[in-house]
Amino acid sequence: MTMISTLFRAKIPKTALFGLVVVSVYALLAVATPWIAPFRESEVVGGAYMPWSALHVLGTDNLGRDMLTRILYGGRNTLGIAFTATMITFLIGMWLGLLAAVTGGWIDQMLARIVDMMMSVPQLIFKLFLLSLFGTSIPALILIIAAVDSTRVFRLVRATASGVAVMEYVEVARLRGEGLAWIMIREVLPNITAPLIAEFGLRFCFVFLAISALSFLGLGIQPPMADWGSMVRDNATLITFGDITPLIPAAAIALLTVSVNFVVDWMLHRASGMKD
Repeated sequence: MTMISTLFRAKIPKTALFGLVVVSVYALLAVATPWIAPFRESEVVGGAYMPWSALHVLGTDNLGRDMLTRILYGGRNTLGIAFTATMITFLIGMWLGLLAAVTGGWIDQMLARIVDMMMSVPQLIFKLFLLSLFGTSIPALILIIAAVDSTRVFRLVRATASGVAVMEYVEVARLRGEGLAWIMIREVLPNITAPLIAEFGLRFCFVFLAISALSFLGLGIQPPMADWGSMVRDNATLITFGDITPLIPAAAIALLTVSVNFVVDWMLHRASGMKD
């Protein structure tokens, strides 16, 4: 709480303020989507590719569904799944990284070699293979992304925690008879929060982009659920006719990614104690 209050007492740069506003708007829209969307998520309301009008502000898609409604629900679905996957990614990677750094020995080497093997396969190809193997349900999508991306979190936590685990106050805690969980949570974790803050924001962006990419390729969020990646693919034909509607979900993806990075940069700058 002290670190959070310090962050918000500080002067916020314009880029970070812009990022906070955008992220807040996205979050509010995601929560309010069921009440503000003009139609139901998968409701067919007209013909295919109807132009923008007073009834359909952004027209309709390839199946005659309202584009504004699909964009709102697509943001809600993608953000919710991305946040859930990022949280699970961090739970897996952070605890395994702390375990490897604090215990060392054969446990550290075994976990490190398993992670090295997983990271030797390109992420997107690995995810596509696992999705084709285990199916494209939402739980499978979340767990596969979390398992693959947790390797990056593991490497970061292990590297930063290894330097803390050999400090004198950690040795004192060992001699005092504190358990492994106490040392990991109370002695090591609080001293590596700055890089973890940055990694959480960056990892959320990577997960968010991964879900959109997988949906664009047809192995992410499945119809009839809305998703920004699949919306770009399904309505790409409109671009050849000068209609920018398919670019709106693509722009929404880019805007959120940039905004989260602005916020992460500022929070890392403040948490690390660097001067302006």
